[in-house]
Order: sequence, then C-alpha cells, then structure tokens
Amino acid sequence: MTAANPPVDPGTRIGHVHLKVADIDRALAFYRDVLGFEITQRYGAQAAFLSAGGYHHHIALNTWESKGGSPPARGTTGLYHVAILYPTRAALADALRRVVRAGIEIDGASDHGVSEAVYLRDPDGNGVELYRDRPQEEWPRTADGALAMTTAPLDLEALVAA
Repeated sequence: MTAANPPVDPGTRIGHVHLKVADIDRALAFYRDVLGFEITQRYGAQAAFLSAGGYHHHIALNTWESKGGSPPARGTTGLYHVAILYPTRAALADALRRVVRAGIEIDGASDHGVSEAVYLRDPDGNGVELYRDRPQEEWPRTADGALAMTTAPLDLEALVAA
C-alpha cells in the first residue's frame, strides 16, 4: 500500500451477499430449510432476506433480473463462491450433516491450515463454502512469520463426528 492509499480499517467486514436466483422458493429450500438461515423479510416471489441470529440480513436473494434464468456458463466472470463462516467446528459439522441429510452433493473439502472448508453449489449453481477458522495462534506461518495457507484433504467423517 502507498501512503496516499493506506490499508482499509481493520474493523471492516463483508456485511452480506446478494444473489440473483431463478426461483425464490427453491433458493429458500436451500438457504433456509437446509442451512437454517431465518427469513427476516420477504417481498413476495421476488426477494427474500435471511440471517443468522437476528441480523438484518446476511444473505439476500432476488429474481429481479434472473427469474427462470440459468447459471452463468463456465469460463465467464462472476461470483466464484460465497463463504459462510461458522463460529465453531461443531457448528460446521452441523452444517455438513444438514447438507448430507438433504442429499446435496459435496464438491470438495479442504484443510487450509487457517480454516476447514466444505464446498458445494446452491440450486442456482452458485458456489458455497461452509467453513470455520482456526484460532489465529494456530495458523501456519513461515520462518519469517508470513501466513502459510495450505490445501490438504479434509476428513469429513472426523468433522461429522466432532
């Protein structure tokens, strides 16, 4: 960063994600019924806002430009995935159990050293990462202290047993 453009305030966070979907009810069957987010507001069949813990919204869904649409073709730009951060390993395990119970295909699962992550797709083909962070003092570092993230297989059976 240059002195004229310092880093962003460290308290800055991504507040919510707003996704274009083809069908609100189908999207709600995933985000509400499988993952367990609660609806905070709904605008008929056009939009819905969902949250964890009563926040105004973490996830917004709409059909304003996408009703009946199809996912973007591979090789195009756009959202790679939205990442949902769970507070504990047990909460991530619960999310994985919900997904498995619903018969949703898992695209992958990785131990990144700093986090454990499960990857899948929502009904509109949007990538979804379900993950939990390890405490910062457990993050892998190089000899000079730089972050050393990795990608190793994540043992899903051990996670579910957590």
